[in-house]
Amino acid sequence: MHSYDATATSAASPAIVWRLLLDARTWPVWSTVDALVPERSSGLDPNGRDGVGAVRAFRTGRTVTGERLTGLVEEKQLTYEDAFNWSLRNYQAVIDLVPAAGGGTVIHWYGTYSARWGMGWLMERVMRRVMQQMADGLAAHAAAAVVKE
Repeated sequence: MHSYDATATSAASPAIVWRLLLDARTWPVWSTVDALVPERSSGLDPNGRDGVGAVRAFRTGRTVTGERLTGLVEEKQLTYEDAFNWSLRNYQAVIDLVPAAGGGTVIHWYGTYSARWGMGWLMERVMRRVMQQMADGLAAHAAAAVVKE
């Protein structure tokens, strides 16, 4: 089993960060994914409040991967697992949102997975880097939303 652990802090409240996490349509704006793929997704909420069981498919380059939401604790925690990804198996991830001492939100994004045979060393490097970029992008975009309000 491999793992990653990424942390970022945003000036935004947990409520703002939560809205971005929950709405798959925002992910291409702040994350490393290029696009949401609605035709490969299921259970997406038209108001951006995807629920447990929704499968959100994202395209990065030519690759489309899917994640199934497995748990939601309002403004505190989002959990998901792999729905389809050719390079990973048994992927489970958790995103915890914790109010920061001086205001804002600490985003803790971590997960475990098995890599396809022969890809473990590569996936470890890639997942650590990409997931830190995801947490940093979420933190920055949420903070920018605060400035606009």
